[in-house]
Amino acid sequence: MKKIINGKKYDTSTAELIGSYSNNLSYSDFSYYCEELYKKRTGEFFLYGKGGAMTKYARSCGQHSWCGGEEIIPFSEKEAKRWAEEYLSYDCYVKAFGEVEE
Repeated sequence: MKKIINGKKYDTSTAELIGSYSNNLSYSDFSYYCEELYKKRTGEFFLYGKGGAMTKYARSCGQHSWCGGEEIIPFSEKEAKRWAEEYLSYDCYVKAFGEVEE
């Protein structure tokens, strides 16, 4: 997915995928969602998310109707770390952000 946000380009095909999380529901389930954390060549982070009609990625597709959708959300480094702490493995976190003090 490609998107321009505040004059900056975000492109999942050229950015580095740091890691992803899915709620493990069937793709056809209205509550299914998946999120992927990316890092641009410029060092900026962003989250790409997609989900069904009962998720935060839903979009209106007619009068009183909701469909699945997708979105790119720019993240600060602090937001990216917070998301990674919650959803990624230790190894993925360390690979992306380095070792953390005990």
